[in-house]
Amino acid sequence: MPVHLTMDGPVARLTLDEPGRRNAMTPQLGDALAARVAELQGRPEVRAVVLHGAGGAFSGGGDLAMLERLRAATRDESCAFMRAFYARYLSVLDLEVPTVAVVEGAAIGAGLCLALACDLLVVEDSAKLALNFVQLGLHPGMGATYLVPFRTNPQTAARLLLTGERFDGRGAQAFGLTSHVAPEGEALTRGLELARALAAQAPLPVRALKRALGPDREALERRLDEEARQQAISYASADLGEGLAAAAARRAPVFTGA
Repeated sequence: MPVHLTMDGPVARLTLDEPGRRNAMTPQLGDALAARVAELQGRPEVRAVVLHGAGGAFSGGGDLAMLERLRAATRDESCAFMRAFYARYLSVLDLEVPTVAVVEGAAIGAGLCLALACDLLVVEDSAKLALNFVQLGLHPGMGATYLVPFRTNPQTAARLLLTGERFDGRGAQAFGLTSHVAPEGEALTRGLELARALAAQAPLPVRALKRALGPDREALERRLDEEARQQAISYASADLGEGLAAAAARRAPVFTGA
């Protein structure tokens, strides 16, 4: 299974392990993550969860080959596909205990959104981060339009989502996406330390606080519905084809609005 589960006392560690693909997000990887989340539910001995990626990257984002295939789907088909795709990865929101995303290397697009679905982030100072959906000609998905303003503020969210600009761990801290920045090579250690500190607290108030401080799930679901609809429109556009071609050729895209 491409997602490993290991236990360190009361801390569960989930590892995305497709490093040859920079842990690119596919339905198969999402199924594996959702299955591991299901394994952890209802286990009182689990008091915190750490999510990270193997091979020096958290996740390079949505699999580009998958996006290319969706261009041939009908609008209804791609909308339904994306809604189910989001649910696989956002299953981490169903965990009853605090979650810590450890972000090393790349966390791009939907990959960064997965990290933002966790309660806390520990980000390597040299991490490569971006919410670059628009640079591909694609409407944001994976809860980006809810999670980014929820974690930061509307102005910062507008800047990051409308430009797709890249930033590092210090940038993430400046934007309010994280309060924990670690030197290169130390992020996982720091993340596990944070998770152990969380696990040492009283479980009942911690679980209640997680619910109180977390996203409004009904509001998030409404945003996910709209994101899936808008992404389905993007898949039918010539601009997405141009964005994918430009990414493959490592050149700047030229968008026409068609």
